[in-house]
Parts: sequence; structure tokens; C-alpha cells
Amino acid sequence: MSGSNQSSVSEFLLLGLSRQPQQQLLFLIFLIMYLATVLGNLLIILAIGTDSRLHTPMYFFLSNLSFVDVCFSSTTVPKVLAMHILRNQAISFSGCLMQIYFLCVFAVMDNFLLAVMAYDRYVAICHPLHYATKMTHQLCALLVLGSWVVASLNALLHTLLMVRLSFCADNTIPHFFCEVTLLLNLSCSDTHLNELMILFVAGLLMIAPFVCILISYILIACAILRVSSPRGRWKAFSTCSSHLAVVCLFYGTIISLYFNPSSSRSAGRDMAAAMMYTVVTPMLNPFIYSLRNKDMKGALGKAHTLSLYLRIRM
Repeated sequence: MSGSNQSSVSEFLLLGLSRQPQQQLLFLIFLIMYLATVLGNLLIILAIGTDSRLHTPMYFFLSNLSFVDVCFSSTTVPKVLAMHILRNQAISFSGCLMQIYFLCVFAVMDNFLLAVMAYDRYVAICHPLHYATKMTHQLCALLVLGSWVVASLNALLHTLLMVRLSFCADNTIPHFFCEVTLLLNLSCSDTHLNELMILFVAGLLMIAPFVCILISYILIACAILRVSSPRGRWKAFSTCSSHLAVVCLFYGTIISLYFNPSSSRSAGRDMAAAMMYTVVTPMLNPFIYSLRNKDMKGALGKAHTLSLYLRIRM
């Protein structure tokens, strides 16, 4: 059947979690992780905004990453919680398209911000004397703004390509959100153009930042190995260890989900991997960045004190 702007399917059924045993436990896990994600990342943003010592490029990018992580989780988790409470797994066709759009935006933004933060660590470690002149406020703002523009255009492309498809048979999605490849499998239109754009455009936007991160850390490792004292090496490594942990966590789940042979994949495994990068990783990021960071711990303490003071005044 040829593609058209009209779809005979007006809604989809997200049956991923409804088919799992112990739904009450899963609901509780999703709720706790979502609350931890929102509170943790908002605290990071508040701490960076209220502490002048953290008004540096690295923390500017971190605050943007925290904002994106909150939005990333908010694209899927509230709908999952609402479906469980209302006992209704349906999501409208337009709602599905909105999920796809924002998931694409925030997934690409995560990639870009991690790449920009890797470049920031490269400049800080390999060119410390030129850090202030290279990582200017204008450049930082331009990098973030450019990331938003590219991520939004990419999401718009995939959403518009999805609109042209027809869905006229099965409307059940074995997932907890509208996953692009699963939707393409349900379409009764020709999906070759969609698959081509996913392969080239989305693939490029995922791989290019990863390559930038890889190159940055190779150069960082070479610079660290040239440091003579073990204490100096550890100090240099500790400045990027948190970012490296987040990179490994994020890309590890992406690779396990999208770069495994299709024969070894299952719906349960795909959902677990998707849950890792849409829910678990955003939840863990605040803990990873504040665990060994004295400045962040101090700022979080100040933010907590400020919130208590405001609560008492109210």
C-alpha cells in the first residue's frame, strides 16, 4: 500500500509492561527512579546556578545535561505511570508522534552534550594555559545552541517521515514507549526511506559524537601518561572520571540495544536496555557527578540549606 497522510489506526497500545509479571513492583520502580531523576537533576541545576564557583564551562554543560535528562525521562515515564494507574495502555497517534519527536531531540542532545563535555575536558587537560581563551562563554553558548538546532531538525525529519506512513493492521507495540523501529514494523506503507534516514542521518548523529569523545579521550590519555608523578596523573584523570563513567553507561546501553545481532535480541532485553538509557542513566548522572566532586558536594549543601531557609520563611 502506498503511503498517505491518513492512518486508519488512531491509537496504539503500549503493551510492554502490561505483559510483564509483578506490574505493581515495576510501577513502584519506575516511580522511585523518576522522582530520583527529577529531584537529583534539579538539585544539580540549582546548585550550579546558585554557586558562583561553578559558573564554568564544564558545569554549564553539566547543567544543560541535567535539564535534558529530566526532559528525556519525562517524555516516557509519566505516560507509563498514567497507563498503570488508569489501566489504559492506549496512546493516540499524535501522542506517539510527539513521543518520537522529543525522544529523538533529547537522545541526540545527550550525545552532543557528552561530546562537548569531552572536548572541554580535552582542552582543560591538554591545553590548560589556553583554557580560558578557548572555552569562552560565547563558544559554550554556541555549542549548546547549535546542538539544540541540529537535534530539533533531526527529530522533525523523522517525525515528518513517520506521518506519511499508514498503519492499517496491528496496533500493539511490545514496549513501554513508541519506539521508531517497532512502529516501522507495524506500518503497511513502504518504510525504506525511513530506514535509510535512520541509518544515515540518525546513525551519523550518534556515531560522530562518539568518535569525538573517543578521540578526545585518546588525546587525554596520551597527555596523562606524559605526566611524571603518579599523583599528577591521578589528579588529571579524576577531573574527567565522572564524565567517562557517564559515557560508558550511556553508550554501553545504546550499543547493547542497537548493535546486537537481531537473532540474539528479545522484547524483554530491548525494554531493559531502553529503560537503562531513558530512566536509569539520567537517574545516576547526578550521583556520578557529585560523588567525587568536592565543589559539587559543597554547592549541593548550599542549595539544600537555601531550600530549607526558603521553606522556613514560607
